[in-house]
Amino acid sequence: MTSQTLNYSRRDALRLAALALTASVASCATPPARVSSTPASDQTASALPLVNALRAKNGLPPLKIDTAAGAAAAYQARRMADAGKMEHLIGIGDDFGKRVKASGVKLPAAENIAEGQRDVNAAVIAWINSPKHLHNMLGKYDGLGVALAYAPSSGGRPYWSMVLSSI
Repeated sequence: MTSQTLNYSRRDALRLAALALTASVASCATPPARVSSTPASDQTASALPLVNALRAKNGLPPLKIDTAAGAAAAYQARRMADAGKMEHLIGIGDDFGKRVKASGVKLPAAENIAEGQRDVNAAVIAWINSPKHLHNMLGKYDGLGVALAYAPSSGGRPYWSMVLSSI
């Protein structure tokens, strides 16, 4: 084998590797829709008085239950529970705006997430104690949806999602 043949083979191998990587990334860019079997419970009615008390204390109007925001929150809580991690964006190509709009949420909207709190009071307190989450709860929103899902892979670790919306 000559050095020219060896260089040609190496170049071909690099091209094939690049092509395989491109095909792999392209197939991940738009993941197939996956329906989670993990249940999520609607916690909006329990969270609403807590959030509205916070808003009243800050001279803001109360929020109302927004079923679309509740659906978006449930979807996110299930996704986090399935993944076993607390993140706003899970997977390549995830987009908050597209995700909540797919649930019928009107923009602008915001999302608060939490992990590990055993009840709605603890989740809301955790959000109040976080400046960015507190800012969302005191924002110019009208609607609220809150959901909880337990991670099947981690012995039932709780994952919370709150979606604030414009209705």
